[in-house]
Amino acid sequence: QVQLVESGGGLVQAGDSLRLSCAGSGRSFSTYVTAWFRQAPGKEREFVAVISGSDYSTLYADSVKGRFTISRDNAKTTVYLQMNSLKPEDTAVYYCTASSAYYSVRGNSYDYWGQGTQVTVSS
Repeated sequence: QVQLVESGGGLVQAGDSLRLSCAGSGRSFSTYVTAWFRQAPGKEREFVAVISGSDYSTLYADSVKGRFTISRDNAKTTVYLQMNSLKPEDTAVYYCTASSAYYSVRGNSYDYWGQGTQVTVSS
């Protein structure tokens, strides 16, 4: 069983930066594929970024490529999402999720989800 706890959300202005953290617990979390998804009010959940647990390979949604960076510190069993040049359209609840088996952009591939952290970007 894996538990995920997100933190680091908040209210910022356009152009600012935030770093989200996802603290994972449970055996072998450091080997899990971990991803960030987000959901804005009235919209469907969408993929943001993913990082593997083995070779740390990453993949990003086109909307965040070049602005967001996903990374992990396995010693601390934490995955980060560094968000730079934030835009109002980045406003959403951001969720951390993990899978022991799949490296995917599809939310239904993931087994474990955090409670989410709110990011609000004002214009």
